[in-house]
Amino acid sequence: MMNGQGKSDRPAVPQKSPDNAGRPAAEGMEGRGLAKGNLSEQNALRMQSRVSVRSALERVRQAAKKDRTMRFTALLHHVYSLDTLREAYFSLKKEAAPGVDGQTWWRYGEALEEHLQNLAARLKRGAYRAKPVRRVYIAKDGGGQRPLGVTALEDKIVQRAAVEVLNAIYETDFLGFSYGFRPGRSQHDCLDALYAGLLTRPVNWVLDVDIRGFFDSIDHGWLVKFIEHRIADRRIVRLIQKWLNAGVLEGGKRTRVEEGTPQGGSASPLLANIYLHYAFDLWVRAWRRKHARGEMIVVRYADDIVLGFRVKSDAERFRAELAERLAKFSLELHPEKTRLLEFGPYAAKRRTKAGLGKPETFNFLGFTHICATKRSNGRFTVLRQTMRKRLQAKLAEVKTELRRRLHEPIPTVGQWLGAVVRGHFAYYGVPMNGPALRLFRFRIGWLWYRALCRRSHKGRPGWERMYRLLELWLPPVRLCHPYPLRRLGVIP
Repeated sequence: MMNGQGKSDRPAVPQKSPDNAGRPAAEGMEGRGLAKGNLSEQNALRMQSRVSVRSALERVRQAAKKDRTMRFTALLHHVYSLDTLREAYFSLKKEAAPGVDGQTWWRYGEALEEHLQNLAARLKRGAYRAKPVRRVYIAKDGGGQRPLGVTALEDKIVQRAAVEVLNAIYETDFLGFSYGFRPGRSQHDCLDALYAGLLTRPVNWVLDVDIRGFFDSIDHGWLVKFIEHRIADRRIVRLIQKWLNAGVLEGGKRTRVEEGTPQGGSASPLLANIYLHYAFDLWVRAWRRKHARGEMIVVRYADDIVLGFRVKSDAERFRAELAERLAKFSLELHPEKTRLLEFGPYAAKRRTKAGLGKPETFNFLGFTHICATKRSNGRFTVLRQTMRKRLQAKLAEVKTELRRRLHEPIPTVGQWLGAVVRGHFAYYGVPMNGPALRLFRFRIGWLWYRALCRRSHKGRPGWERMYRLLELWLPPVRLCHPYPLRRLGVIP
């Protein structure tokens, strides 16, 4: 590794910092059950590799933290390390759809060490070639379809290994209001930070930012320039360029992509964060210091961005200058989805006085944020409810799956529905969202009742029996997340 002046800087191995002590390595223990090899030996090997990977990357992290201008010249050996590749393999989803190579996680694991040694050798001598991603489409909340890329298995392994190495550097650079796809940070961390900002800061206006087709608009040239601010290892840069230039396979035809990074790949979230770190995060931090006349808050989860302002003129100026800033990097604000709305403790009174009705709401990470007051003391609060479109989309998905499972045994369907409801509660179970949770559970029970009516010509199941099934298989409504201000230590 070289510092900014070209001098060698190889720090001694420091002790592991406390903030990493409790984090799981590479998503832990997904690889049990391979066809070949002794299970205890495999687990022991993986435990040793985790220690080795963590120790090596901790040295990189400490060097990056010590000198924020350092450009790293020797990183590829961390990527093609067998320990790193093995950890990357075990961190992948075992049942994920195969890419253009048709290779599955289980089949690759039958001769894992042989495959990883071959992959490492190709990476070391520069013979590794990225395969095109297989294009698939999923439905979007607002209608239409969102393109996703299904990456070949070996490309997933290499990408995951490279991300593990690069995270050691970029996690020291990324700013605190960036939450998307970062180790130790979740969507609820982002939601709680926004909630706390809206309640504890004098925010009167909210700017809900939407970047049109962000992942498909990333400029490859700018992305490489941003990466080179920190990475001077040309082999790492070429590796990333191989993924960007691999192209897309759709309908049997391969298409070269000049811009964008396919959603679905292991490297895409990190590359997107790097792009927005330089195109947005550093700029907005400087803008807040230099130009904001009043209070200003910002949270970002990938390309989902919400800002709060005390002064309306700050919000209007920021929106205009943000459009100019993003245009420089081939990005564009969505003219309809980017909205400035009055929000906060005084919004209801001001809008009523002006004859404008109730304050507008905005959506963020699956929740509709609403101006409300507490029943106990009448003070302002932010009500977070499950987005109507998300709830309807999930119910439609369950309805379709129930038709497919129409003749499966009731315990099998009940167990599956219970998992669906628990998963929904685990994400949407936030304070004051109880009514939406109860509605979801009720609608799931109603869909199951209708499905049971269709499967038999002997008549409908009695409600007494149906209630017993619902009590047996569907978990009760449960709030899984504490109040954000209490969790963040704002209030005792």
